Amino acid sequence: MKDDLALIALESYITRGTKIDHILKEWRGGDTFLVPCKCPRFASGEAKGIIVDSIRDKDVYILVDVSNNSIRYEMDGELNRMSPDDNYQDLKRIIAACNGKAKRITVVMPFLYEGRQHRKILRESLDCAVMLKELEAMGVDCLVTFDAHDPRMQNVVPLKGIENVSPALQFTQVLLTEYEDIQIDPEHLMFIAPDEGAVERVVFMASVFGVDIGMFYKRRDYANIVNGSNPIVAHDFCGRDLKGMDVIVVDDMIASGGSIIDVCAQLKIRGVKRIFIFATFGLFSSGFAKIDKAYETGLFDKIFTTNLVYQKEELLNREYYYSVNMNRYIAAIIDNLNKNNSMTPLVKPEKRMRETIANYVPIIKT
Repeated sequence: MKDDLALIALESYITRGTKIDHILKEWRGGDTFLVPCKCPRFASGEAKGIIVDSIRDKDVYILVDVSNNSIRYEMDGELNRMSPDDNYQDLKRIIAACNGKAKRITVVMPFLYEGRQHRKILRESLDCAVMLKELEAMGVDCLVTFDAHDPRMQNVVPLKGIENVSPALQFTQVLLTEYEDIQIDPEHLMFIAPDEGAVERVVFMASVFGVDIGMFYKRRDYANIVNGSNPIVAHDFCGRDLKGMDVIVVDDMIASGGSIIDVCAQLKIRGVKRIFIFATFGLFSSGFAKIDKAYETGLFDKIFTTNLVYQKEELLNREYYYSVNMNRYIAAIIDNLNKNNSMTPLVKPEKRMRETIANYVPIIKT
């Protein structure tokens, strides 16, 4: 099976793609699985996709980070930053460059393109659904993504495979490694959903840990739109008394950070002891000033996000931040898919989470 595997890492994912390739070489032996590609641009900004080596009859895995805005290209003598639209367009170019010669094409897109534009409320576009239909029409057999904002997007392409992977195992492992005094019982620990959209992932983790959940409900001003969304008026809490407890706030992403800071402030008012934040994607699209201030004032203890998307250098240096490495997990996913093995243990890693928790012995400080 080894010889039919091919990795194509777009510029947005080349650093992590190289590391994933190294892991696969350790596991399976042989030379590199990486097939070089490039998307050169004309001075007008137009581009084309090029695959350097043959991928005929290969099981191809294309890795892309649509949220990576660190890349720049020159257009009309000025530098432009790559937007999600630019990164997605380059993905389509590389798929088109495969020319139908690959045996199977799987796109590894950890941050689902336009995943937040997943439903229609007014006269508006359904960008995520359009993207999925485009990839289906271009011959993509499977899409691997992580913690999709709305997993029901799978219904758009019911005859194609979509693997929506949870990083819950890695979050569990790093928390219980970093902190030796977590008491895992309903009297000392609770999982918190910052809004109704996060309830499913919170219920999963709380069930495995054997503790309760709480939920915040976002009251919004639907008469106005600010920066593309209706502003939040208040966070209302549904749940039991929190005084003296450790809480874990779980969400799919931190964008500006304003919402998560509001939630932490509300939790502190309710007397929680420590606040840990699990967010699959740390975008921090409005900088770090607000989050730095929140940490300095004691609103939270630690933020854990994955390296599934581009991480700003200044983020990695923050005292309150922990980067959860997912490279080996992506390598395992690719290895499993290439061997046609079951994906269930990787998509919902409940068994390994329970083993991690069972082996954890807290050190109780007196």
